[in-house]
Amino acid sequence: MNSSAKYDVIIVGGGLAGLTCALHLSKHDIKILLIEKYEYPHHKVCGEYVSNEVLPYLRSLGIDPFTRGAVEISKFEISNKDGKKVTSELPLGGFGISRYAFDQLLYEKLKDSIDVVFETAEKLTFNDRLFTVRTIDNKSYHGKFLVGAFGKRSLLDIVLNRKFIRQRSTWLGVKAHYEYNISRDTVALHNFDGGYCGLSQVETGAVNACYLTTFRSFQRCGSIDAFQKKILSQNPHLDHFFKNAKLLFEKPLTISQISFEKKKPVEAHIFMIGDSAGLIHPLCGNGMAMAIHSAKLFSELFLKTFQQNDFQRERLEVMYKRKWEESFTRRLQTGRMIQNLLLHPASANIGLKLARAFPSVIPKIIKKTHGDLLI
Repeated sequence: MNSSAKYDVIIVGGGLAGLTCALHLSKHDIKILLIEKYEYPHHKVCGEYVSNEVLPYLRSLGIDPFTRGAVEISKFEISNKDGKKVTSELPLGGFGISRYAFDQLLYEKLKDSIDVVFETAEKLTFNDRLFTVRTIDNKSYHGKFLVGAFGKRSLLDIVLNRKFIRQRSTWLGVKAHYEYNISRDTVALHNFDGGYCGLSQVETGAVNACYLTTFRSFQRCGSIDAFQKKILSQNPHLDHFFKNAKLLFEKPLTISQISFEKKKPVEAHIFMIGDSAGLIHPLCGNGMAMAIHSAKLFSELFLKTFQQNDFQRERLEVMYKRKWEESFTRRLQTGRMIQNLLLHPASANIGLKLARAFPSVIPKIIKKTHGDLLI
């Protein structure tokens, strides 16, 4: 590949947001380079539940997760750390699919229509209205626009000196697949002291267990196995799961210093999408849908304005920032509020009692952290 070639758009990061953005733009004669650290397919720390709100949009791009065995999910179950639980219907429903399968599906769809480099981007510069991205193998790539899709936390966040990266975060995520019998149509969220764990089935029939906790809580136990036995097992549902489930990975995957601080959707003229623009608390179950939605927002605005004679980069930046905030700010605020309530035992117990007495309250709360169908 000629690293001196000039692209219309360079996308750094090939997760759901980056792949979706690349696929959308590739259908409109846009010259695109995608830079991704790891070759596909690979597993990622992720809840692997996707709201049906994005299905119409995915299908408009020629993507149908059910062709890869995605599991239809229509119910939501939540328990406090004592195991008391309540079950509700999901307003729009969703589907379970691993990132291993989902990312690969998107990549297969677009790999022949764009350029892809599997390497780590280490430096970004913007000069004379042109971006230069340098990778660790000392190659440079040039593009008119840069999309940041580098996830929850990246070397590039440090390079850009983003505000959130300077604030120490204590959150840790752990994920693995297990062999275990659960209801296929249900996504469960079980609370424990200092965190919560999601359980749902993916396309292989495996159960994805993904939990979030504070590093301080985890550090007291010293290892994943000890933490699961000592802390997660306080919730009887999780106790039964980890005592009886068979681990299908060689070892669980982890990610540390997850930040839920506010981020800017546009920074240093870079259009941020997915987790790079803002991370919703995982208990909301809307992170994957938000990543896809943000890719749609940017792609549509870019295509609408890029080929206009009076095109102005600054105008596109303002439009995207406003559209992103209109679409996601309220969801993020609701997610922070819910997480704060659930992580305090007293408020979590009161909330559970209210939900059991008035079951209709749960779908209403879910709607506040999810969007409408993307057409």
